[in-house]
Amino acid sequence: MSASYGAGGSQIGPAVAKRLGVEFLDRAIPTRVADRLQVPLDEALAHDESLGDAIGRLVSTFALLPELAGAMVQAGYVAGEDYRRETERLIREHTEGGAVILGRAGAVILRDHPDALHVRLDGPPERREANAMRLEALGAEDATRLRKSGDRAREAYVRHFYGCDSRDPALYHLVIDSTALSNETVVDIIAAAAR
Repeated sequence: MSASYGAGGSQIGPAVAKRLGVEFLDRAIPTRVADRLQVPLDEALAHDESLGDAIGRLVSTFALLPELAGAMVQAGYVAGEDYRRETERLIREHTEGGAVILGRAGAVILRDHPDALHVRLDGPPERREANAMRLEALGAEDATRLRKSGDRAREAYVRHFYGCDSRDPALYHLVIDSTALSNETVVDIIAAAAR
């Protein structure tokens, strides 16, 4: 499941997982990747898609200075490619028992998996901002800023590691304007498609 900022992925994803009786993976992914790579969580989080412009700064640093990236890995820091590889491994491991995976380029990583259902949650920017204001008790300026930086970060993550646009509808079986429907209706649609 891919979700633009304010599209309700953090509410809809767990609800779909509960309905289907499978695990939900989102915030746990960076923690598990850090454990596997034996690096501090903040190092793994520096590569996570949800951290706004931080990934862009790190990615461009690594791209410009590959020898620095190698030295950082040897010193115990995680490089972007290591994070990507371990994230992919973790996501693939969870396909056997079924899981709802929010973000982390799951639709790209599992594009050839015959049982995967790829879903994109989106909606007009102003309605996504209104959702964020309601759910996160934000003011209008903060919601706009977070939507822009969150969308940019998610797009940069997929573009950098996989060379494609996370908004491309061809990546998904379902693209839903989750701002136009209730969360319960969106969960019903996704659960019905998954069965």
